[in-house]
Amino acid sequence: MDLQKWIDKGYEIMIDFGPKVLAAIAIWIIGSWIIKVLLKGIRKAMDKREYDPSLKKFLLNLLTWILKIVLIIVVLGTVGVETTSFAAIIAAAGLAIGLALQGSLANFAGGVLLMIFKPIKIGDLIEAQGELGVVKEIEIFTTKLTGLSNREIIIPNAALSNGNIINYTTEGTRRVDLVFGVGYDSDIKQTKDVLMQVLTSHPKVLKDPAPVVAVSELADSSINFVVRPWCTADDYWAVYFEVTENTKEALDAAGIEIPYPHQVEIQKEG
Repeated sequence: MDLQKWIDKGYEIMIDFGPKVLAAIAIWIIGSWIIKVLLKGIRKAMDKREYDPSLKKFLLNLLTWILKIVLIIVVLGTVGVETTSFAAIIAAAGLAIGLALQGSLANFAGGVLLMIFKPIKIGDLIEAQGELGVVKEIEIFTTKLTGLSNREIIIPNAALSNGNIINYTTEGTRRVDLVFGVGYDSDIKQTKDVLMQVLTSHPKVLKDPAPVVAVSELADSSINFVVRPWCTADDYWAVYFEVTENTKEALDAAGIEIPYPHQVEIQKEG
């Protein structure tokens, strides 16, 4: 009699929960297939837009976990499990984590923006947050630069993405801005010819855009000339230093004086 009672109870459970279990299994199979297809499409879209590999991997893993958690909640709800508490717990946990890591999340969001919109890339010479350096690595939370004297500079992505960035590499060419002063006894036309000759004879100075030499200021003790050659971004420092040296030699050879401070010493006989 007891056995029959248990058999009847088993039939009732099968009748009540069997369709729900079958439905949950079907939802899990179909849902897993949909997630797989969806992630495949997202991966192709990221490949087409040339997303950064580290960002692509992180976003795909994040989407995978989010979609699977949603699928699990749907499956549990199908078999009759109360899922409201699960959703409340997940929401509360997400809020607590967000408040605890708000600084890190801001850096993460900044890193995502840098990797998606790509205002900078590895190898670019940039100036940002008061620092000048070549981009060494763009990570999720920080960006590393190699600065002058081979210093490693680490900038939080939140500050980098929200601040001004000067990218010297994007256009491929740079203008070198130099100023040279000569004495007031110097002939302006001759000086301009000498300075222009220095620029046009330098192999790394571009002809287009054409270099510029012009009088910029009549200072207290000198006539100042702006000298503006153009070069590739990689040749910037070579042109800067070599043009400076060549200009001094050319002005000396032409007998054009470069003024410098003089000190007069007056002695009184006692």
